[in-house]
Amino acid sequence: MALPSTLQEAVVYFADPKNCNEFLAGLRWTDGKPRCPHCGSENVTYLASVNRYKCYGKHPKAQFSLKVGTIFEDSPIGLDKWLCAMWLIVNCKNGISSCEVARDLGITQKSAWFMDHRIRFALYSGSIQKLSGHVEADETFIGGKARNMHVAQRRRRITGTGGKDKTAVMGIVERGGKVRTVVVPNRRRKALQAEVRKHVEAGSALYTDALLSYNGLEADYAHQVVDHAVSYVDGAVHTNTLENFWALLKRGISGTYVSVEPFHLFRYLDEQAYRYNNRNDMSDFDRFKLAASQIVGKRLTWDQVTGKQYPN
Repeated sequence: MALPSTLQEAVVYFADPKNCNEFLAGLRWTDGKPRCPHCGSENVTYLASVNRYKCYGKHPKAQFSLKVGTIFEDSPIGLDKWLCAMWLIVNCKNGISSCEVARDLGITQKSAWFMDHRIRFALYSGSIQKLSGHVEADETFIGGKARNMHVAQRRRRITGTGGKDKTAVMGIVERGGKVRTVVVPNRRRKALQAEVRKHVEAGSALYTDALLSYNGLEADYAHQVVDHAVSYVDGAVHTNTLENFWALLKRGISGTYVSVEPFHLFRYLDEQAYRYNNRNDMSDFDRFKLAASQIVGKRLTWDQVTGKQYPN
């Protein structure tokens, strides 16, 4: 059977456990040699009767499934549903809520919510390569709209105007390239300039708005400013690329997810950044395959995602 190119084909293709195993095994062990996730040994055989692998090394848990050592570990949900959920998340432009995933896959909303966060965890790439060329930096606030809240929620969560009670988020994008996003504690100089220097190569052309926190970057960058009180574009000086990204992000948060707790916001940023960075020259399957190739070595437990235990 040919590899899927649409959601309908993906549902049919991954309904066969053999296809799930072959697809994930091919991504996990690109040389075709299965390795034990516990000891790294290649002395491993596949037990078709139980759909598991067995390692002949001397250690506990000799048998393991493809889920071990990935975001799927310890999940009772089948790979067919996991892979379809991943297809939906990486290919829906404005995201997909856990309620929709639960209805589509026939699982509980709680399980779908947990799955979504584990998939978002896999989407984070953490590249250390700095952005260069023409780069824009901008910040925004993410938070609930008072008019959409129940009066009790409004009293609890809205205690001021402007950015008060909202979460500050910074974005840096290379024109024609990729975007980086991060939750920042505030919009002060120390926080914003540290992120610019971390993600942007010295000597690059840097474009920002007239926020005073960006003053002082001229020593390391060709820094130019557009004052939004006067105009939004001055030749090549603008932050419209990032404004477009913010529009996509906020449309997803307010229209799809409705409400996002600040504790989880960075994962929603990773999800939107993944789709944005892989939007061009990639088919739905290629975007899905890239995400599936990033599942190994990433584990997110229920205690971690609910704040009861923080990862090391």
